[in-house]
Amino acid sequence: MGSILGNRVTRVEDPRMLSSGGTYVDDLALPGAVWITYVRSTVAHARIESIDVTDAAALPGVARVFVAADVEALGHAPHNNPAFRPEMRRPFLAANVVRYVGEPVVAIAADSPTIGADAADLVVIDYDPLPVVVGVDASASDEVLLFPDVGTNTVLELQTPQTADFSGCDVVVEERIVNQRLSGAPIEARAGAARWTTEGRLVHYSACQGAHPTRDLLATVYALDAADVRVVVPDVGGGFGVKSRSYTEEIALGHFAKVLGRPARWTETRSENFLAMPQGRGQVQQARIGGTRDGRILAYQLDVLQDAGAYPLTGAMLHGMTMRMTTGCYDIPSAGFSGRSTVTNAPSITAYRGAGRPEAAVAIERMVDRFAAEIDCDPADVRRRNLVARFIEPYTTSVGTPYDVGDYPEALERALQAAGYDELRAEQAARRKSGDPLALGIGLAAYVEITSGIGGSEFGSVELLADGGLRVRSGCTPYGQGHVTTWAMLVADRTGVPMERIEVVHGDTDEIRSGGLTVGSRSVQLGGSALAAASTALVDRARQRAADVLEAAVDDVVFDSDNGSFHVAGTPARRLSWADLAAGEVEPLSGEFDFTAPMPTFPFGAHVAVVEVDTETGKVYLRRVVAVDDAGNVLNPLIAEGQIHGGIAQGVAQALLEEIVFDEDGTPKTTNFADYPVITAVELPTFELVPMATPTWVNELGAKGVGESGTIGSIPSVYNAVIDALGHLGVRHLQMPCTPQNVWNAIRAAVGEQP
Repeated sequence: MGSILGNRVTRVEDPRMLSSGGTYVDDLALPGAVWITYVRSTVAHARIESIDVTDAAALPGVARVFVAADVEALGHAPHNNPAFRPEMRRPFLAANVVRYVGEPVVAIAADSPTIGADAADLVVIDYDPLPVVVGVDASASDEVLLFPDVGTNTVLELQTPQTADFSGCDVVVEERIVNQRLSGAPIEARAGAARWTTEGRLVHYSACQGAHPTRDLLATVYALDAADVRVVVPDVGGGFGVKSRSYTEEIALGHFAKVLGRPARWTETRSENFLAMPQGRGQVQQARIGGTRDGRILAYQLDVLQDAGAYPLTGAMLHGMTMRMTTGCYDIPSAGFSGRSTVTNAPSITAYRGAGRPEAAVAIERMVDRFAAEIDCDPADVRRRNLVARFIEPYTTSVGTPYDVGDYPEALERALQAAGYDELRAEQAARRKSGDPLALGIGLAAYVEITSGIGGSEFGSVELLADGGLRVRSGCTPYGQGHVTTWAMLVADRTGVPMERIEVVHGDTDEIRSGGLTVGSRSVQLGGSALAAASTALVDRARQRAADVLEAAVDDVVFDSDNGSFHVAGTPARRLSWADLAAGEVEPLSGEFDFTAPMPTFPFGAHVAVVEVDTETGKVYLRRVVAVDDAGNVLNPLIAEGQIHGGIAQGVAQALLEEIVFDEDGTPKTTNFADYPVITAVELPTFELVPMATPTWVNELGAKGVGESGTIGSIPSVYNAVIDALGHLGVRHLQMPCTPQNVWNAIRAAVGEQP
C-alpha cells in the first residue's frame, strides 16, 4: 500500500454530511422529553425584586416552572480555575441579582419549545436597576462592584518579574489596542439533553468539545462517580473554543430530568446564542515599544486588561496565554508584561479561535509597524533586523517562554517573495503620487503561536476485529477537524489495513477510557501520537501471535506495512494477514497508549495582506492574502489547508467586520446576523498558501497544531494593511474592526476635519 501520510486524501466524513446529513443533539429521539426554555434577564445589572410565574405555570403543556430556589441543590457552577474567588461562581438561575442581559432567571419545562416560548412571555419579573459596568476600563476602577462581598472586580492578575527597560532607546512609541468582543457564531448553537437510567446513571448528550471533561464536570455537580455518568457527543456543528465547556443551561438538564422523571432537552435559539453564549477576545492593551533609529528593537512592554464578563470562565485566564507569547518572533532584549482580568456586566469571555495568542500577535505586530513608521523604515526591513534566527533546539524568549523549533526569517522571505512585495510597494508609491483615491495597503505579520498549551495527555487504542478490520478509539472529540480521516490515515499507515476497513469511535465516555478537550490545536500532536504508539503496540502483539502460528522466533517475524502481512524472514511465500491472526477462538488483539508531550509546540509563519481602501467612503476591499503557515509535518495537506482557510477567514472577520457592541446600559446591540455581520465568501479573496514545514522534535510525528495559525497571522496582517493604506494621509493607528465608519473617522481626524 505504501505510506499515505502527507497525501491529499479526501475527508471520509463528508459524504454522509452532504447526503443524509449529520446527527446532532437536536436530532436525537428522546420519547417523553420536556423542552427547557429559559427566561433571561432584560437588564444588565439589577436586583430581582419579584418573579411571578403563575400564568406561565398554568399554561397547558407546561410541566413545571423552575426558579432559583428550585435548583438550590445544584449550588453554583464550578470554576475551571481554583484561583478564582468562589463568590464569583455563576448560579444556575439568578436568585437575587442579575449581572448581564441574557442571564437565566427562570427555566420552563414544557412539552414543546413553542409552548415553552409562549409560557416565557407570561413570566413577570420586577427589576431594581443597579449601576452598570460596561467594559474593562470602567471595571478596573472598582467604582461599581459586581460582587460587593469580594471588594474588587479583579479576577486574576499576572505579570513577568521584570518590566521593559527603555533607557537605551532613541525612539519610543505607545498605543492603545483593542481586541473587541466577538461571537463564535457556530452553525449549530448550544444544545444538550439528559436522562436517567433505571440504574441511576446520568446519560447526557452534548454539543461540546470534549466528552470526558463534560462527564467529569457533571459528576462534580451531581456528586456522582465518573462511572455513573455517560456523556455522548454526536456530530457537532462547529465550536471554535466557545463550546469548550458545557455551561449552566446545559448542566442543569440532569436536575430537571430527575425532578420531572422525564428526559430534559434544550437547544438555544440564535438570538439566545448572541445574548448569552460566552464570547471571545475582549482584551484592551497598552503597548509600548522602543529601539534605535536604524531599526533595532530594544524594549517592549505590554499591559493588558482582560474582560472576564459577568462570571469568570476560561476568558479570565487568557491574558496568561498572551503573556507567554508577548515577544512573538522577535529577539527583544528587554520585555515585560502585566495583565489583569476583571468582571463586567456582559456574557462571560471564553476561549475563541487562538485564545490569547491572536491578541499577543496583534499587539507585537501592530507595534512593530508603528515603530517602523516612526523611524520611516520599511516594516519588512524592521522585521528582518529583529527576527530570532533559525533554531532547532529550544529557544527561550525574554519573558521566559521556551519555543521548540523555528525559522522565522525564512517564513517571512517566502511570504514576501510569493506576494511580490517590492512590486507592491512600487505600485503603492505610484498610486499615491497620482492621487488615486483608492489607496493600496500592504500589511505584514510574522507570527509564532503555542499549540497544546494546556498540556495533558490523550488516549488512543486500536483493536483488531474478527474480519481483519480495525476499530480505533480516540479520546479527542471532533467538531469539523476531519479526525475520522486523519486517524484512519495514521493507523492505515502503521498497520497496512486499508482506510475503508478502519472504524473510528469517539465522543462516548462508555466507549473510550479517557480523553481531553479538543482545544488549542492539540489533537494530532497528542491524539495522533497516541494512536501512532497504539498502532505500533498492536503490531508488536500481532508479531508475537504470528510467531506462534508460524512456529518461529518473534525476532524473525517480519511485518510488511505495505500490505499488512506477517512472514518469517527469508520465507515470504507464507504470509499471515490481519484476518488470519483474528481467526478462530483467540483473544482479540489490541494496543493502546496515553501520550503526554514534554512541552507544547510553536507553529509559526508569515502573512502578507493586500487591501484597497476607498478614502472617500472608508470601505476596505481585501484583495490578497499570502500565507506561510508552518505546522511541521502535515499528515493530510487537504485537511490542513482547510483549517488554515477557516482560520484566515475568522481573522479577517475580526480585523474588518465583527464586533459585539453594548450601549451605555449594557444592552447588546448585536443580537442577530443583521447586526453582527459574520464573514462570507463575498468579502474574501482566494487565499494564496505557501508551503513550509519545520518538523518539531516534541512528538514522533513531527507535527504541530494548525487549527488556529491562520487566525493568528491574518488578524495583524490585515489590520496593518488597512493602516498602511492610510499612512500617507497621516493615519498612524486606528481600532478594530476596520469598518467603513471607523476608517472614515480616522481619515477625517488625520486631515484635521471633524468626523
